[in-house]
Amino acid sequence: MRGKNRGVISGQHALQERGHWGSKVEFLLAVAGNMVGLGNVWRFPYLCYKNGGGAFLVPYLVFVVTCGVPLFLLETSVGQHTQEGSVTCWRKLCPLAEGIGYGGLLILLYDCMTYIMILSWALLYLVFSFTATLPWSTCDNYWNTADCVMTTLRNHTNHTKGTSSTIEFWERRVLKISEGIEEIGSIRWEVLLCLLTMWVLCYFCVWKGVKSTGKVVYFTATFPYVMLLILLIRGLTLPGARQGVEFYLLPELSRLSDPQVWMDAGSQIFFSYSIGTGTLAVLGSYNTQNNNCYKDSFWLCSLNSCTSMVAGFAVFSVLGFMAHEQGVPIAEVAESGLGLAFIAYPLAMAMMPWPQVWSVCFFVMLILLGLDTQFVCIEVVMTSISDIFPKVMRQAGKREWFLLLFCLTCFFLQLVMITEGGMYFFQIFDYYACNGACILFLCVFESLAIGWIFGAERLCGIIADMTGKRANAYFKICWRFLTPFVSLGSFVYFLVEYKPLTFNRRYLFPTWAHVMGWMMALSSILLVPGWALYKLITTKGTLRQRLHRLCWPEGPDRSQDPKRDTVLQHITEEDPVEI
Repeated sequence: MRGKNRGVISGQHALQERGHWGSKVEFLLAVAGNMVGLGNVWRFPYLCYKNGGGAFLVPYLVFVVTCGVPLFLLETSVGQHTQEGSVTCWRKLCPLAEGIGYGGLLILLYDCMTYIMILSWALLYLVFSFTATLPWSTCDNYWNTADCVMTTLRNHTNHTKGTSSTIEFWERRVLKISEGIEEIGSIRWEVLLCLLTMWVLCYFCVWKGVKSTGKVVYFTATFPYVMLLILLIRGLTLPGARQGVEFYLLPELSRLSDPQVWMDAGSQIFFSYSIGTGTLAVLGSYNTQNNNCYKDSFWLCSLNSCTSMVAGFAVFSVLGFMAHEQGVPIAEVAESGLGLAFIAYPLAMAMMPWPQVWSVCFFVMLILLGLDTQFVCIEVVMTSISDIFPKVMRQAGKREWFLLLFCLTCFFLQLVMITEGGMYFFQIFDYYACNGACILFLCVFESLAIGWIFGAERLCGIIADMTGKRANAYFKICWRFLTPFVSLGSFVYFLVEYKPLTFNRRYLFPTWAHVMGWMMALSSILLVPGWALYKLITTKGTLRQRLHRLCWPEGPDRSQDPKRDTVLQHITEEDPVEI
């Protein structure tokens, strides 16, 4: 990070400089590390096979060009232009839309509490990977039941009559899961230690801001690719790998008529591209203003999608091997999410020669993929809060103390998730608070605020000033029409097709749990209209004056976009009341 203390005095305290990335490489690695995460490995491959194989790439690419890349460029360029966090950047662009920043910040807070739980479980599996016999590969452990089946046996055809040893290890040893959310039970102390370890790692990755984050990503953003390459080569050399890859990519064009296929493609783009929450705006704000964010956006989006494709080959080659060894169809072993990470893949590694080696490789890759996503999320939260309260947070030592308070608060709030009933609370957070519908809602208003109020033409001019290259006119069409239309359509479809959360397809959550989930989901959504209403009420002047101040704090630039403020033309001219 460039720059030293600015020597700006607030009382008797010198405020520290906000700073920039030490180099362009740090920015690229930080964004790549944040984007390329667990969803690329365990979600995209499963969605691809589930939704028509190669045919899934059609809706996937449609969402890439209509939402993914346009919003990625929008957020990165906005952050670079304003040099502000995810909330305060809107004060310079459109204060009326500042609630978008607060909503995204709240989603990141929920993400920080759920994502790190996955890393804690992965760390526990990594520790068990150093044992002489992988504990999930046998049925002679104290946690196993009489129904336990060692599904590592070749061509075992009676595996459906019992419970897999990997499932019993996950549910009875790691989670010790209770019968329902009402039975919280005791704390899982091993998971507690793993969770504490992950928070300590994240703290020291972030405690000096981009000065420390920019250095850590050199390892955390690159080493997972080494592990992924090793697992890919190993997977493709296993018997049955070819059948797995064919199953992954075999096109089924009839699936394109299913709206759910398009919804899955859209949700994958919004999650994996890290759009809607302000993350890209914060990371872009540490660039110098002459950085070519236009070219960076294309390269980083391409890297993300290519990584997802390559991960699919690594995952399904191994799943093909599993199906070959067990003599079952691939569809019976294909999993996504937690099922892939902690049941299917550990089982596959137990079937290989030197299972401990491959288990260590997989869980190290999993931890590093998630770690940089986690600490970048924390950095985004810290930067955004620091920019909201700069006179306090930029005093020497204040950031470190606040970061410690933030980590401890999240840690203690998570204690309920590491109990025997903790998985049920984790599912509620993941399904409601961190779901795609909340992000879709924010993206609708983000594109409308920039495309119609701030001005798509104006943003293109800013990009040209920063990069020396004018953005393609297609992006103006996206920001004004395509992106908000596609995002809104996806959001409405999600609401229409909403299904109450279940666990393991059989456990039904009580009503109060769904109410709690919807309250968390609405907490981020309602911040957008709520903040706009608050600003309209508290800003002084006539209604027309208030709208002008809240929509164009720097004044409307009619020379570039003369029709941009037509939204005010029908407001009554006579509004003498001041508030």
